Amino acid sequence: MLWGSRWRARVLIGYRGARPAVGLIVVATVAIGCAPQDGDEPLPLACAVGPEAVRDALRSAPRPVRIDGTPLSACLHPTSDGTDLQAVGTSLVGAASELARPAERRPEGEAAVRLGYLVGAVQRGAGRANAQGINSELVRRIEQELALVDPGSRAVREGLRAGRSTG
Repeated sequence: MLWGSRWRARVLIGYRGARPAVGLIVVATVAIGCAPQDGDEPLPLACAVGPEAVRDALRSAPRPVRIDGTPLSACLHPTSDGTDLQAVGTSLVGAASELARPAERRPEGEAAVRLGYLVGAVQRGAGRANAQGINSELVRRIEQELALVDPGSRAVREGLRAGRSTG
C-alpha cells in the first residue's frame, strides 16, 4: 500500500506544507540580493528629474550634457534596482519619445543630434551597445526611438558619437 492513495495524500500534504517555507526562502534570497551592498552608490537625484529636465539638458548636445553635474550615463548602473530603473526610465524614455517626432521630420536637425546623444549616453552607461542585465531593456527601449529617424543621418551619428564619449 506504499504507492496507494494514502501515500499520495501524505506526500501532497507534506509538499503543501513546505510551499510557504520555500516561498519565504526565495523572497529572502531576492531581498538580500537586491539590498544595497557596501560600496553600492545610490542613484543620483538628477537621474529622476523627469523627461522635461532631460530634454532641456540635451540642448547642449553634442557638447557634454549634465543634469546638476551628473552625466546621463551615471543614471544606469549594474546595481540599480527596479525602483531606480523605473524612475530613470520615465525620465529618459520620455525625453527620447519627445525627441523622436521632430527628429523624424528633420533628420539633420537639433532634435536628431539630441536623440543620438541620449542613445549614446545610455549605451555608455549600460557598459556597451548590447547591454546585458537589468539595464538592457531600458537601452533597447530608448534605441527603439531611433527607428523613426533616417539611419543615414549625420546629426544622429554625431549625437551618438558624442553621447558614447561624454554622455
